[in-house]
Amino acid sequence: MTTLGRKEALTLMSRVLQVLTVLVASIVMGGPASAKPPHKDKATDRSAETTESARPVLWREPTDLESRDLFYGIGGRRHAPRQDTFTFLKEDLDGSNPKYAVRDDAGVKWKIKLGPEAKPEVAATRLVWAAGYFTDEDYFLPAARVLKLPKDLHRGKSLFASDGAVRDVRLKRQEKGEAKEGTWKWKRDPFTGEREWNGLRVMMSLINNWDVKDVNNAVFEKADGGSGNPEQIYIVNDLGASFGTPGFVRGDRARGDLESYRRSKFITKTTSAYVSFAAPARPALVVLMNPLDYMYRMRLRWVGRKIPRSDVKWMGSMLTRLSPKQVRDAFRAAGYSESQVEGYAGIIENRIAALNDL
Repeated sequence: MTTLGRKEALTLMSRVLQVLTVLVASIVMGGPASAKPPHKDKATDRSAETTESARPVLWREPTDLESRDLFYGIGGRRHAPRQDTFTFLKEDLDGSNPKYAVRDDAGVKWKIKLGPEAKPEVAATRLVWAAGYFTDEDYFLPAARVLKLPKDLHRGKSLFASDGAVRDVRLKRQEKGEAKEGTWKWKRDPFTGEREWNGLRVMMSLINNWDVKDVNNAVFEKADGGSGNPEQIYIVNDLGASFGTPGFVRGDRARGDLESYRRSKFITKTTSAYVSFAAPARPALVVLMNPLDYMYRMRLRWVGRKIPRSDVKWMGSMLTRLSPKQVRDAFRAAGYSESQVEGYAGIIENRIAALNDL
């Protein structure tokens, strides 16, 4: 282990003091605005808006939970990709991971995501859907090929071979006529305080999803398959920052890292009324280089704190209905090796047991 010399230590201390000065100044002078996220979303905020004809829906009773296919997820085998070659349509510059809109030979449009979130996002959608929540129709391909790929990609160009071949691909199916209507806010939505809303908070902590920004939530309007009446479906549609550290850090440990997930704490505090979880946790100190982002992420920690004990136990009792095969299928669907599947599944099962031991 190396130690810093006097000059390097003074330089580091000076830099830290500068960052802290900026941080304090932004809090004091910025007031409430300083806590606003440094991220912008093109979609309209629909969190406080409902229509008389569309009923807001966050959760639906998974009456078939014991038989749900966690390998194929909410889209099922019927919507799984039939090929591994696609035609490039356009690049999506939202978020921090390379994403591209593509089309298959049947005319179905897909959103490709590359990078460290591809695998954990697929596994996360399976478990969240199993608990009765809505998710994107995500699938994983260990290898794919994208035709007509432009030479001037902004992100991810180095991940493609000269013939458009690429590895570890998350594919999100996009149904015809389906469009994101807007986003919803964790603190301002039709469900705040309800058991199902608290259950979703438990799920975010179960999978160590630390990136619970409001812009990662979406509202879709769909027709109810039974009555035909439109519904506003509320989902967390970016679950990629899961199964790693409980808080943001630089590097691959933050998501889809088995050892980081295994070492992380789960339940941090219990009382007769509430349960608090580790995720989302304090971000790494390096995030102080962007004081606004650091403060914003600090304020997201409440999502995993002081959740009513009864609602936590309710979610635990639901998850205990999952079979060992279902839990493992969630990670097999994401392309993990059998040893990784066993590792992740064991942690999930231990966490579910901890919920039921409360």
